[in-house]
Amino acid sequence: MQQNAKPDSTPAHPNVAEGHTVVSEPSFARWWRQVMFVPILHNRWLSDTVMTRLTNKVTEAEKGHRGEVFLVIENHLPIHLAYRVGSRERAIDLFSEYRVWDTEENTGVLAYVNLCEHTLEIVADRGISTHVSPTVWRAMCDKASAGMAKGNMEQSLTDLLDEIGILLRQHYYLEYDPAGNELSDTVVFLK
Repeated sequence: MQQNAKPDSTPAHPNVAEGHTVVSEPSFARWWRQVMFVPILHNRWLSDTVMTRLTNKVTEAEKGHRGEVFLVIENHLPIHLAYRVGSRERAIDLFSEYRVWDTEENTGVLAYVNLCEHTLEIVADRGISTHVSPTVWRAMCDKASAGMAKGNMEQSLTDLLDEIGILLRQHYYLEYDPAGNELSDTVVFLK
């Protein structure tokens, strides 16, 4: 017996491609976590020296391929968005806002860390996504998240950036990149 499927009536997030589902449900608990978050208790590890080392690691991860790597670390979700928007949607918003999608061959990869939510998300542009399964990205996130949960924040992010660089070199190898750097390598820290 065949049943008629009820059409999905939930409005799509504006930056989520057609056919993809929004993973976050409205959450008062998530909103409350953002309101109560005390940044200084969770971002002490993120000194200027660490930011410089992570920026250098992004530069290193971009060598030998045509891809672009972009790292964003955020203390917490913006309060006005936190009730409806989770970390995945926020990462997609930032992917758009920082124009990571706007590389010549659609090979931009955004790594997003939300300190309050203890989450790590990777958003990859369509060029690289045709070569890399979502399960590979998820496994990379899970591995880095496990290290971060143990307090190895910098090392976990460094390892993640190395892995992203290796993946991009596998699919977009280029000994010399005449187009240069399309996106800034500087790590973005949203307080």
